[in-house]
Amino acid sequence: QKKVHVLVIPKGEYLDLDDFNSKASEIEIMEFLKAITHVANLMGVKDKGYRALTNIGNDGGQEVPHLHFHIFAGEKIGKMVS
Repeated sequence: QKKVHVLVIPKGEYLDLDDFNSKASEIEIMEFLKAITHVANLMGVKDKGYRALTNIGNDGGQEVPHLHFHIFAGEKIGKMVS
C-alpha cells in the first residue's frame, strides 16, 4: 500500500521475531538483519529512507504465522500509530 512494499523472509521456519531470536544462531540473526538492509539497497530506497516492520502476535497485528519483515518506502511513510 506504499510505492515500495517488499517482504524479507528468513529461510528457517520461525513463528515471529521472538521465536527467531530464541532459536536462530547468532550468525543467522546477524545475516538476516543485514539482508533487510541489502534488500533496501537493491530496491534503491536505502539512502532516502524506509520502514522495516514486523508484527508479533495477535495484539501486534500478525496475520501470517511466519516471521517476515515488510519494507515500506518510496514516499513519506508518516507516523506508525496515531
